[in-house]
Amino acid sequence: MQALQLTIGNTLPDDWQRATLVGRVWLPGELGGPAVVVLRDGEVIDCTARFPTLSQLLDNEAPLQAVRDAIGTSLGTIEALLANSGELRDPSKPSLLAPADLQVIKAAGVTFAASMIERVIEEKAGGDAQRAEQIRGLVQNVIGDNLRDLRPGSPEASRLKQVLIEQKMWSQYLEVGIGPDAEIFTKAPLLAAVGSGSAIGIHPESSWNNPEPEVVLAVDSRGRIHGATLGNDVNLRDVEGRSALLLSKAKDNNASCALGPFIRLFDEHFSLDDVRRCEVALRVEGNDDYVLNGSSSMSQISRDPADLAAQTLNTNHQYPDGFVLFLGTLFAPTDDRDSPGQGFTHKEGDLVSISSASLGTLHNRVTGSHQAPPWTFGVGALMKNLAQRGLLN
Repeated sequence: MQALQLTIGNTLPDDWQRATLVGRVWLPGELGGPAVVVLRDGEVIDCTARFPTLSQLLDNEAPLQAVRDAIGTSLGTIEALLANSGELRDPSKPSLLAPADLQVIKAAGVTFAASMIERVIEEKAGGDAQRAEQIRGLVQNVIGDNLRDLRPGSPEASRLKQVLIEQKMWSQYLEVGIGPDAEIFTKAPLLAAVGSGSAIGIHPESSWNNPEPEVVLAVDSRGRIHGATLGNDVNLRDVEGRSALLLSKAKDNNASCALGPFIRLFDEHFSLDDVRRCEVALRVEGNDDYVLNGSSSMSQISRDPADLAAQTLNTNHQYPDGFVLFLGTLFAPTDDRDSPGQGFTHKEGDLVSISSASLGTLHNRVTGSHQAPPWTFGVGALMKNLAQRGLLN
């Protein structure tokens, strides 16, 4: 197995030289710790003295202008940072972190028709991959492709709900898929996400699981959307299929949330409309020579990204430090990897690459959540670290 190496070509957006990219880097040394950085003319600029957290930067009255005006210290070239952010890291040099700190990590589920049908199948199969193929045919005979252009919460959606109830095919997943209320859940705790080049964790009890390639919004405490990045909402299909009440076990495990490589801020060259048109590609490469290619098109999302952000933060629920929001995925792998009827599931050592021309590529290697480096740097550690470095006012 060849070690993963990050480069400009396999990590940054196609037009990275004109993109406004912000993120986080781990600085080594006795008083080392996380740094907020911006890419500027090929240099990685440390802006932590001005913005101790990325959350604070995004909550600025005008984050784009604040980034452009920020004076910082160069940490070296982006080539050098990426070279030390793969699987062969020198702890004495800076390395890439997930581009989120105090923002709550939220996720919207069942936002695409195809993946919504797969959630129904998981539920009807009770988490059994062998039963899923039989049920898939039955469900699609009843539901078909009627959901693709259906607006959630509309009168047409209500009528379809009644038809499905009568045919005994109604599901809690269809409720959040075509009903008025989106499914919004907490994917991971603050600071628990891993960045590009790090390992992602699969719970050792799971035997049916998959990556979920998604676009992730960066939203401030007032609900303003300032940019986007990529994410892997690692999913345990067998666990959630047994019961939706096991969602936390299916979604929130050590290293089970990946973000990166950077947040691209909205500017003259990138906007929310570009997010709405975004094409996300997925590639899984196994040590067994297995290769899976998939894609997710944001143009097919059932709920608008702005609506999902508004359903997350409003007068009923606030996030004082902002949040990042996974927007869901169209991708739901059904092809058999091994035995017929078993579908796809991860194996130890799978390399997962999630890419978009405008957002770059997020790379992570699969391991067990019990084998990935444990999460030890929480909010208390962050505050103590920033205080020791004299960065708290």
